[in-house]
Amino acid sequence: MSLTSEKFHDTQDPRYSTRGAVHVPAGEGPTTWFAGDTYTIKASRESTNGSLGLVDATVPPGGGPVAHIHTRTDEAFYVLTGQLEILAGARTFIAGTGDFVFIPRGTRHRFKNTGVHSTRMLFMFTPGGDEGVFRYGDEPQPGHPPPVWTAERFKTPEILRFNEEFGIEIVPEADPSEVQAPPRQLE
Repeated sequence: MSLTSEKFHDTQDPRYSTRGAVHVPAGEGPTTWFAGDTYTIKASRESTNGSLGLVDATVPPGGGPVAHIHTRTDEAFYVLTGQLEILAGARTFIAGTGDFVFIPRGTRHRFKNTGVHSTRMLFMFTPGGDEGVFRYGDEPQPGHPPPVWTAERFKTPEILRFNEEFGIEIVPEADPSEVQAPPRQLE
């Protein structure tokens, strides 16, 4: 018997007996309405020992969060169906079905569904934790669409505390250098 086959049959080897896989069946995971979208947390900081957070999102036309920056976390998007307008730094572009987008920490970004059909995507945070903000969303109401949020809704005490703890900053949609002063009125 070779050393390889002996090792394969070694029931004491923790690589063969250690448990810890995370399995979230289709249609399961905590689901909330947040910023007019529907988010289901498939993996969290708690379930992955801090490694990552994974969210399944449905973004209706007009949906998407306000511009923001993750100061301690990288974020990645994979568009399953539809398309989204992505703001990344000063650049805006369209990401469609099958596209992958990586946003490094410290980069101003947001996504918005500018189409006429809902977009479905997965997004991931590394390390995990930032997905926890979705727990402060609204309880889904069957038969109703998620309400669109105003900027004020992002300023609830719970969301402000969460953002401070996890290093998330809400920022203006436009870069200050891109904003033009309004024309002066003639007197």
